[in-house]
Amino acid sequence: MSARLEVRTQTFLDNIQAVAERIAPGEMMLVTKDDAYAHGLDWAVPAALSAGVRWFGSYDVPSALRIRAAAPESRIFAWATSAADEVAEAIRADVDLGVGTAAYLRRVIAEADRAGRRARVHLKIDTGLHRNGIRPEDWGDTVAEARRAEDAGLLHVTGVWSHLAEASDGEDDAAQVEFLTAVDALQKAGGSPEQLHLTASAASWARPELRGSLSRIGAFCYGIRSADGPELDGIRPVASLRADVVDVSDDRVRIDIGALDGLPSTLAGAHLGDPATRRILHIDGTWTDLARWDAAAVGDTVTVFGDGGPSATDLAERIDTVGEEILTRVSPLIARRYS
Repeated sequence: MSARLEVRTQTFLDNIQAVAERIAPGEMMLVTKDDAYAHGLDWAVPAALSAGVRWFGSYDVPSALRIRAAAPESRIFAWATSAADEVAEAIRADVDLGVGTAAYLRRVIAEADRAGRRARVHLKIDTGLHRNGIRPEDWGDTVAEARRAEDAGLLHVTGVWSHLAEASDGEDDAAQVEFLTAVDALQKAGGSPEQLHLTASAASWARPELRGSLSRIGAFCYGIRSADGPELDGIRPVASLRADVVDVSDDRVRIDIGALDGLPSTLAGAHLGDPATRRILHIDGTWTDLARWDAAAVGDTVTVFGDGGPSATDLAERIDTVGEEILTRVSPLIARRYS
């Protein structure tokens, strides 16, 4: 297969700097879910460390442990509800755990007790997205339980966090009120959370009044703009998917990019970058079939997305999804080339 995902380290570092400057004086947590949005976790972590990143966000504990191996001094936050054995591993590896239910809190407390070590947790308040999180009416009881465990030396409630729905500014404003009310209740109960993080990439960028001491940033550091959102000053795509022409017929040019892991052929009609102009893309599952351009030849390079072609989000908007999905569906069999 001639396809390759070309990943540019300097662009990644530039994006990190642009984001860090944008959200200062708050701190950035680099989110690395889905193998660093398909760019490669083992590449992203050392590169981010060289840029001064101190916090890493990992969806699950196994990925957090991979980060810990590469970043022994960093803070790592894993927010997926995990089984007892993974909780135990996370506590031993000094990974911060996101806790969004009273039941999960009890699991973490039990594993901390077995390990004889204090677990670091960030309590999640449900501010309206209803993805998960402790309901406001249950917050007081859960905080009291966490504080008892903290006094017993089993926990350190080091943070409060939530997700925003980002459906409207009004809804996000209401979510912030709910969030700050929860923080205040924890503090009145004797807690002293150091990290307050409500915002992710889009709200961190556009709504400084919603930021806390920490902002979780994923897509923007990799140069992926929000669906239906504007281009971002100082942010450029880190990865470009390219493939060489493998066959030319009377009216078709073929490039081999694999199946893009099930993305629908409704991508038909998208415009790609090619040596002369932009032509039409159709995916049939195993190869890409393009309307022929003049003088096309086997070996010519086509940019499916990235520098010199459409962005991943441009393609995503055609099928009502987000740029992250386009990237994470690039097959792991496609070579990653780092520069």
